[in-house]
Amino acid sequence: MKYMLIRKADADTENGVMPSQSLLQAMGEYNERLQQAGVLETGQGLTPSREGCRIEFKDGEAMVTDGPFAETKELIAGYTMLNVRSKEEAIEWARQWPPEDAENGLCLELRRVYEMADFEPGAGLDTHLKLTEKMARLPNGLNIHLEFQGNCREALTFYAEVMGGDLEPFFTHGESPDKSPFPESWNDKILHGSVNLGGRRLMGCDLPEGAYSRPKGAMVQLDYLDPALAGEVVEALAGGGHVNMPFDQTFWAYRFGMVTDRFGIGWMINCTEKPE
Repeated sequence: MKYMLIRKADADTENGVMPSQSLLQAMGEYNERLQQAGVLETGQGLTPSREGCRIEFKDGEAMVTDGPFAETKELIAGYTMLNVRSKEEAIEWARQWPPEDAENGLCLELRRVYEMADFEPGAGLDTHLKLTEKMARLPNGLNIHLEFQGNCREALTFYAEVMGGDLEPFFTHGESPDKSPFPESWNDKILHGSVNLGGRRLMGCDLPEGAYSRPKGAMVQLDYLDPALAGEVVEALAGGGHVNMPFDQTFWAYRFGMVTDRFGIGWMINCTEKPE
């Protein structure tokens, strides 16, 4: 069962007083204990109410009221979502809240999250069950895997530089515990490599002639907000390759272009909206 552990607001949080390094350290260690125990779902701190608003509905109309709000004791400053076996276990974790955050007094509130089994069966519940099932089928990530003819290391290193990504450790054919079907000359070639682009990955491997498939009917698409930056990426990717479609305005985008890089990989670069 899930419980939300709510950290109520106080004068400091409403005034935007940021936590000290010692408090950040204590909270980090507390969250680490929760994570290691397998009970931490998520947790976030909230900015002061002056940066938020309330949306109230009267006579069918939404009325928006900007913060700040006076009744500090009714506000929240953050929350931690716990996945525990019982209310008692949730209370025990709440008791372990870092004392560094309670020097001037502190109020925590614990609330159980409703589960689907709490509701009566019916058409309304079915709508939620279908949505839950649909969301459960969504993958945790969607990445792209590319094939190269021996220059995967060079290509992924180049992509990391152009797109501001982070190279992850390479794994070579020679390091595979299974006997490689390829000649020993391929032992230093890449069996698996990846560039981490903010949680999304460009992955790749090296394959010799006969196993390698030249890209066909697929391109890697990149979205940018800054057309100048996008233009730099287009220029970099086109170096040693060729431009399939100049990076220019189209009827569907402020800027759009297509290139094939020197590794034979096709790219579509897109800026949907004109920047302000």
